[in-house]
Amino acid sequence: MSDKPRKPAHRLSKRNRYIAWGAAGVAVAATGGIIAQSASATTAWPAQKTFTGLAFDTCAAPSASAMNAWKGGSYGAAAVYVGGKNRGCAQPNLTAPWVKTVTAQGWKLIPLYVGAQPFCQTGSSPEKMTASNASSLGASDGADAVAKASALGMKQGSAIYLDMESYDTKNVSCNNAVLAYVRAFTKTLRAKTYRAGYYGFSSSSANAVATATDRTDLPGNLWYAKWDNLNTTTSDWPWSSKLYTDHSRAHQYMVNSKESRGGYTITVDRDAWDGPVAIVG
Repeated sequence: MSDKPRKPAHRLSKRNRYIAWGAAGVAVAATGGIIAQSASATTAWPAQKTFTGLAFDTCAAPSASAMNAWKGGSYGAAAVYVGGKNRGCAQPNLTAPWVKTVTAQGWKLIPLYVGAQPFCQTGSSPEKMTASNASSLGASDGADAVAKASALGMKQGSAIYLDMESYDTKNVSCNNAVLAYVRAFTKTLRAKTYRAGYYGFSSSSANAVATATDRTDLPGNLWYAKWDNLNTTTSDWPWSSKLYTDHSRAHQYMVNSKESRGGYTITVDRDAWDGPVAIVG
């Protein structure tokens, strides 16, 4: 008995293209390092729910039976695609009852939202930003991400990770549009008391956020794809050690790992995790 193996993580199109790709109120030290993920003075934020350990992401949320069979093994958290027009897989299992069930099984969940992609990106996506609409689209997608996560039972204080595909970061106008989109997305999440995270490649989309000089309204949690088969968020960290400290990092270090547990086979990507997850229950 097995779940149908899904496409590799971050598939965005029916042509099987592979995506190569916060916390609120991030305080920045003089060195540029993120030192806190605080809320505004008028907002009472729930404490961050942190998971540290091995996580997996897969295109379609597995059945509750598969999740139960996999529990107790190496993994303690699973990423799920809660929404976005560029989400590549149907999610028949991903419902509020499923979230409640697998959380009761002991799983921690990591919400992913596949929002608008850059206009300079190769290939086609159902939703792409432009230089003129990046900010407004980031705000509307941020609101949609919160609505989708909330409908699944993921409460305020949860982290939602924005999934950004690889693009030419040397294209200045395109890079500026991405950063404007990300800032608006993050700001919207913060206003609704959700923490912002960001998934991208260490060589491109994640690098653009990690190395941005202006840190205003950037996500406070960074999930970087670097497929070096190293289960770590520190020894291969590509940027300043002062960035994304205090349980704010995740590392996708292996992809397309076909694994079987309890009679269920799922193809997953492996993630070293040390950051916030969804608050459920």
